Amino acid sequence: MSELKQKIQENKQRYLDELFDLLRIPSISADPAYKNDVLKTADEVAKRLKEAGAENVEICQTPGYPVVYADKIIDANKPTVLVYGHYDVQPADPFELWDSGPFEPVIKETPNHPQGAIFARGACDDKGQMYMHVKAFELMMQENSLPCNVKFMIEGEEEVGSKNLEWYVKRNHEKLACDVILISDTGMLANDTPSITAGLRGLAYMEVEVTGPNRDLHSGLYGGAVANPINILTKMIASLQDEDNKITIPGFYDNVEVLSKEDRAEMAKAPFSLENYKKALDIDDVHGETGYSTMERNSIRPTLDVNGIWGGYTGEGAKTVIASKAYAKISMRLVPHQTPEEISELFEKHFISIAPKSVKVKVTAHHGGLGYVTHTDNPAYVAASKAYETTFGKKPIPVRSGGSIPIVALFEQELKAKSILMGFGLDSDAIHSPNEHYGVFNYLKGIETIPYFYKFYAESH
Repeated sequence: MSELKQKIQENKQRYLDELFDLLRIPSISADPAYKNDVLKTADEVAKRLKEAGAENVEICQTPGYPVVYADKIIDANKPTVLVYGHYDVQPADPFELWDSGPFEPVIKETPNHPQGAIFARGACDDKGQMYMHVKAFELMMQENSLPCNVKFMIEGEEEVGSKNLEWYVKRNHEKLACDVILISDTGMLANDTPSITAGLRGLAYMEVEVTGPNRDLHSGLYGGAVANPINILTKMIASLQDEDNKITIPGFYDNVEVLSKEDRAEMAKAPFSLENYKKALDIDDVHGETGYSTMERNSIRPTLDVNGIWGGYTGEGAKTVIASKAYAKISMRLVPHQTPEEISELFEKHFISIAPKSVKVKVTAHHGGLGYVTHTDNPAYVAASKAYETTFGKKPIPVRSGGSIPIVALFEQELKAKSILMGFGLDSDAIHSPNEHYGVFNYLKGIETIPYFYKFYAESH
């Protein structure tokens, strides 16, 4: 392990060149026009895993894009690490907003990446972060220092909701059996402030439809006499939160996990400037649930947000109508112990109950996912923390993310194993946006840090 840093520097250009080869393939899972490119990327990942020293390399078919599986079993008595990542990427449009070609990777300096960053779609999410694990594994194989069994499960549909991953996992419990799941599809606070994502919120996503009259009506002839679905819908939505910005749905908070003062104090160690936050968003003040800080509001507390609302006439000029229907899409971010099924049911019951008799209401539950938390005393979390401390020279801060990664909860349900989210990207890396990038420092630091996770995790068993 002592020569690890030197080895990485010696192989730096090759590691970059190989990643660039992957980034040049437009593996956009959302667009059927790129089907062959997605399949080509799966083949390339399988090839790289085999070259790195993995065995039993398979391209496993699913009803959608394949899962790339590989493993290296050194001793049945040693712990097994399952590495998850994805090889598909978001669409690159709007192309005109890219400063360089989205599938023509280049290295450019940025304020947060003075050593240069790799600009390309998928550089951070998730080809760059996924490929760190392949190279870290290769290093351990070359040094004959792999201390654990390792399995790889790299999917091609994460950017479209991991449509068939559950199908695959449920049919391969034995193949995927492991002690811990290692994922790099998150980020950290800063290059000089490492952090580990210890929690994720869940999600319940709803669509509502409010119907008044059986057709659009002239607002002069019928206004004031017939319910206006848009007026009603906006009143109903407004009532879902009180003056303290607490959600008013009965039973909504019944199972909410309340963090201890100690846990909240540990979270508060993360550097955060409220003024910079407001400046970055061009807002005069923040807004949220009374009694919680901004960082707590967007990570450890459940929320309700309208994601879209429509109905009636929205074209140019005026058209005086009372719309027959009004619609909204509403998402609720959930915390551990809240389930999307429970919250969806509570939402539907409440939303229908508050509707006046002058309208009809339809509520549709779309997708959802469970929240997730890994406690900092978990042996795998401790191993990850030690790994960061070894390579960064300081202990990482545990953070809770406001986002949702439903597959993490799925893995725990199906494989009975915890996930460790060792992300190395930064918030500024513009994932899903034009000019997505990933720091060269972050890429190489990930390759350096991951082997230490294996080392410390093996020692804990």
